[in-house]
Amino acid sequence: MKAQALADHLAKNPVNDEYQPLSTYFPDEEVNSVEVTSEDTNVWKMFFNGAVNAKGVGIGSILISPTGQHYPATARLRFFCTNNIAEYEACIMEINQDVEELIIMGDSDLIIRQAQGEWEIRDVKLIPYRQHVEDLSKRFKSVEFRFIPRFHNELVDALATLSSMLSYPCNLHIDSLEIQIRERHGYYNVVEVEPNVKPWYHDIKRFLKIKEYPEQANGDQKRTIRRLASVFFLSGEVLYKRTPDLNLLRYVDAQEAGRIMHEVHAGVCGPHMNGYVLAKKILQAGYYWMTMEKDCFRFVRKCHQFQVHDDLIHAPPIELHPMSAPWSFIA
Repeated sequence: MKAQALADHLAKNPVNDEYQPLSTYFPDEEVNSVEVTSEDTNVWKMFFNGAVNAKGVGIGSILISPTGQHYPATARLRFFCTNNIAEYEACIMEINQDVEELIIMGDSDLIIRQAQGEWEIRDVKLIPYRQHVEDLSKRFKSVEFRFIPRFHNELVDALATLSSMLSYPCNLHIDSLEIQIRERHGYYNVVEVEPNVKPWYHDIKRFLKIKEYPEQANGDQKRTIRRLASVFFLSGEVLYKRTPDLNLLRYVDAQEAGRIMHEVHAGVCGPHMNGYVLAKKILQAGYYWMTMEKDCFRFVRKCHQFQVHDDLIHAPPIELHPMSAPWSFIA
């Protein structure tokens, strides 16, 4: 009733012509966050991190040029130090580069705050490091320290951890790491390639075509070839196998078998079935080779999506107990 009285009062006393309604639209409301980036193309970035574990102490840093080139560096420390000292060592390792403008980023809030001068240093061991970082910062035209979350510093963390876990004897040389880019899955061709670039059914196909045996074949081997050739059918250059229901299954080589398994299992309409179903699907499609079931099982074991979406065991970890009390009958 109070709201109705207020509405009646406003209706009887309209506002003047100069009144402008209030705009409730918030500008750029579709923007979730705003990140301020430097427009200068001469700014370099440096990520650093240190790792201290039971195996040792390692430090790592990556210097990134304005064009996006990465210059990683890592080292192993053979003297005793804490985690904060390792962070300072990693920060100093590549801060000596001849650049004018640098942005130093790390996931250690203590080191970044102390380098910015916001926090005091209570550990006596960190005072020389803080003074050394300040002296090195004077060489740059501009230097900035930024704190970043740990998940943004994973690459440098991996370098530091690798250095802390590896030992470096004086007479051992470790070559630089190379990262390969693979366009295919590791299980793409799981069937072994035949020797001499010939399919395994070459002798059978040759016998059906020109009635000739291999040069070094003995009597038993010739008899085996004749027995196997009785269930095969050659149509031009394509070899087929006769089934009991008079159907023909095309024989394929190793590379073609790998492509067939990949297409049937994980192709456009591939349901990522298990090894038994995959072998039956290939048979229904009209293909066959001798080691088909074994290769299908090996193929399925190396499929990541099949391992993720496989049927889970829903059995309870403990014995089930009834929640309701049993019925009691009173005589």
